[in-house]
Amino acid sequence: MNGSLPTLVIVIPVFNDWESLCKLLPSLDWVLAATGLNVEVLVVDDASNLSLSSELLPRQFNSITKIDILELRRNLGHQRAIAIALAYIEANRQCEAVLVMDSDGEDKPEDALKLIETYRQEGREKVIFARRVKRSEGIAFRCLYRLYKNFYQLLTGQEIRIGNFSIIPYPILGRLVAVAEIWNHYAAGLQRAKVPYGEIPTNRGSRLAGKSQMRLVNLVAHGLSSISVYADVVGTRLLILTSIVLVVVAIAMIILIAMRLLTIGVPATPGWVAYIIGLLFTALTQAIMFSIFFIFIVLSGRNNASFLPCRDYHYFIWKVRSILPQSSN
Repeated sequence: MNGSLPTLVIVIPVFNDWESLCKLLPSLDWVLAATGLNVEVLVVDDASNLSLSSELLPRQFNSITKIDILELRRNLGHQRAIAIALAYIEANRQCEAVLVMDSDGEDKPEDALKLIETYRQEGREKVIFARRVKRSEGIAFRCLYRLYKNFYQLLTGQEIRIGNFSIIPYPILGRLVAVAEIWNHYAAGLQRAKVPYGEIPTNRGSRLAGKSQMRLVNLVAHGLSSISVYADVVGTRLLILTSIVLVVVAIAMIILIAMRLLTIGVPATPGWVAYIIGLLFTALTQAIMFSIFFIFIVLSGRNNASFLPCRDYHYFIWKVRSILPQSSN
């Protein structure tokens, strides 16, 4: 690779969390400086309503040679901000690899170094993810997260253990930005597309400043977005489940009708069997409608044109400005 090209581009999505970002960058620079890497940072401003204060930003870096802010036209959320950034880099930059991490400090700079080392040990041919083996959130969050992971596996048949924190070889980036599913969930979309990847165990870091803006509603929406990547699989599994219910209900109705006709073991209570048959018939009708609904949902999803990051990303970019080195504008 040409020596003038940056070795690494780091993507950091931000929504108002500028104070954390300005504390993260010096730590990241210090950790990476020892490696001799030439690093560019692309901050994705997810339509923040707070501005970056230039007084918070350090004046000098060693390993980091360039910091650009990619400003989006509207707030899209972390997953879509990442998808747009990856498509922008693939179209406009050349590098050895792209590192994706959050701005709040929970993705630790020293773990970024571990990702880089593992990526190189693996021959620069796989996406390497950080898998958190120990979480520091409260017990309620951990219980909900465990419930989500079980629910995800039940519906999709897959296990989700990874998040955004990862390093992507540049040759794989060209494949990844053609995966429509990363628009909803980066990690799940990558898994669905069968992109080769590996994992390393990490512990969650501490937030550098402020409080998390992630609320329960956001977490639920994030979980549903990951499941939506496997919409056709979920629909098929639910269709199989509904078919089993159909068979069970039909058998129960046949047994009850036979009991009624043969008057074998039927209680003297008038209308008891007819009442149960009516309930089962209602359940049978709903199960049939449920099956038809999911069949059409899956088929319509296959026919609709999806958002394709490499084709459509530019619609959401407002402007790109440089803060290191300082822009002349």
